[in-house]
Amino acid sequence: MTGYQAQIMEQLRLIEQEEGVRILYACESGSRAWGFASKDSDYDVRFIYVRPIDDYLSIFNRRDVIERPISGMLDINGWDMKKALNLFRKSNPPLLEWLQSPITYMENGAAAEQIRRLSPLTFSPRSCMHHYLHMAKGNYRDYLQGEQVKIKKYFYVLRPILACEWIERRNTMPPIQFEALVETLVPGGSGLKMAIDRLLVRKKAGDELDIEARIDPLNAYLEERIAYYEGLASSTPVSEGATNSQLDELFRAALRQAWE
Repeated sequence: MTGYQAQIMEQLRLIEQEEGVRILYACESGSRAWGFASKDSDYDVRFIYVRPIDDYLSIFNRRDVIERPISGMLDINGWDMKKALNLFRKSNPPLLEWLQSPITYMENGAAAEQIRRLSPLTFSPRSCMHHYLHMAKGNYRDYLQGEQVKIKKYFYVLRPILACEWIERRNTMPPIQFEALVETLVPGGSGLKMAIDRLLVRKKAGDELDIEARIDPLNAYLEERIAYYEGLASSTPVSEGATNSQLDELFRAALRQAWE
């Protein structure tokens, strides 16, 4: 266990003690989970928790998120299981990504695995494509226009655009790891693939990747794809979703496992 992993586990245990909750699942999200972290990238830790059973029987609503101020390289926050399941019903992409993170810090009980099993029922191609398209458009607009651009932001536009392509082709939740998307969707030997590979090599080597001249082949590809998915997203299918009774039972089972 690295120094930061030990700090993360300590902070998660401290949250359980201070908040009086049980953490069911905790993972890495963001660039470390996506596979293009820099040496100075934050640890973006996300978790799902349950409060004591009596808290859910109160007439008073409790806050359904726990957030800790960013400290050093640690960014830690989580969602109440009830909030998580309501977002799961709507095919919330960040939550679906958490559940397939390659870096897991805690997984207590069966709740996370049960949610994974229901994921194909709740996955909505339309809502997820809209999410990734919105992310791509925002990052492209803010960072990649002009002759000089914030070069590392190419990853933050390429990844969601490739996620849109995965959804279009496969009608399933895209993999969280960027290189899996690239290897599956970008033709080997193409100019696009070579440009992406060069950027990945530099980022993994710890290059700053700050303000540089724009990479015209990448901009041309991203502009074309953004326009294409703007036209496609609203006609993409929606899901039927898991039933309310399935999610209620999952929630009750998680509470019983955590506290009884």
